[in-house]
Amino acid sequence: MDKAQNLLDCIGNTPLLRLNKLSEQTGCEILGKAEFMNPGGSVKDRAALGMVRAAVASKQLKPGGTLVEGTAGNTGIGLALVGAAMGFKSVIVMPENQSRGKIDTLRAHGAEVRLIPPVPYKNPAHFVHTSGRIAAAMNEESPNSAFWPNQFENLDNRRFHETTTGPEIWAQTDGKVDGFVCAVGTGGTLGGVARALKARKPEVVIALADPGGSALHNYFANGELKLEGSSISEGIGNSRITANLADTPIDLSWQIPDSDAIPMIYRLIREEGLVLGGSSGINVVGAVRLAEQLGPGHTIVTILCDSATRYMERLFNAEFLASKGLELPEWFAPRR
Repeated sequence: MDKAQNLLDCIGNTPLLRLNKLSEQTGCEILGKAEFMNPGGSVKDRAALGMVRAAVASKQLKPGGTLVEGTAGNTGIGLALVGAAMGFKSVIVMPENQSRGKIDTLRAHGAEVRLIPPVPYKNPAHFVHTSGRIAAAMNEESPNSAFWPNQFENLDNRRFHETTTGPEIWAQTDGKVDGFVCAVGTGGTLGGVARALKARKPEVVIALADPGGSALHNYFANGELKLEGSSISEGIGNSRITANLADTPIDLSWQIPDSDAIPMIYRLIREEGLVLGGSSGINVVGAVRLAEQLGPGHTIVTILCDSATRYMERLFNAEFLASKGLELPEWFAPRR
């Protein structure tokens, strides 16, 4: 009998989808790793599983304990799902400006959600620092009762991608992958996949697709962390080099504006039947740019992170989009 022993067995081993129209347009094979098909609906299920399993193995977390994390949403959903499957509670601290869809999904997965005002990372009231203090207080009262994954600096995040996502891509392309590109939040996905692919094929090109409002493109292009622009995408971009991103072999980088990424989301709906979030739009635009740079005949892989259904009030809200200089596609506009 072929069966999964529990929900955790369903994390990873996601399909690699050919994006047909874009492949035909560029003359390259443009492939998307369908991470939205993980049980928690995003690529962050992998990081959650990797970090929690490592914490259990190292006895940082005792049975019946609590996962406490600061997150913009998807990692929290992954942690709540993994935690419930392994017998742990979850407390998620997140900025109150995140999408209602993600907040509601977290609560539906049984997590206690604590919303706080968004502030810069250097501010002690930032959601990451706040979650660390909550976990420390719980452990002071009862040692090893809480685990703070600290996803940005926890290298078990990156290691899990290095041992699962990267090798899966290598096997699914029969080792013919020429380039990999994606956006960065914690740096775990890009850091892990880059290491796995470079170890197998040193000439593979690794590229960063960075949203507006992030400092990372300027860092890799010009050597300076400098915030540029803004974006409606959530959970990606950064103002610092995290432990997971540090020393990642990045060959190319681009800043992808919303004016390119959001239309790509609508194009993927109409051309491929894929209803994806803003980070996937940025990733796919990055894949097209990498294909154009390498030229026809190459195989490019990117990450399809999560579903657009978590961002309906942004991606399909004409008033909100207009306030950002964007617009809905004609086919979505209500009939008069």
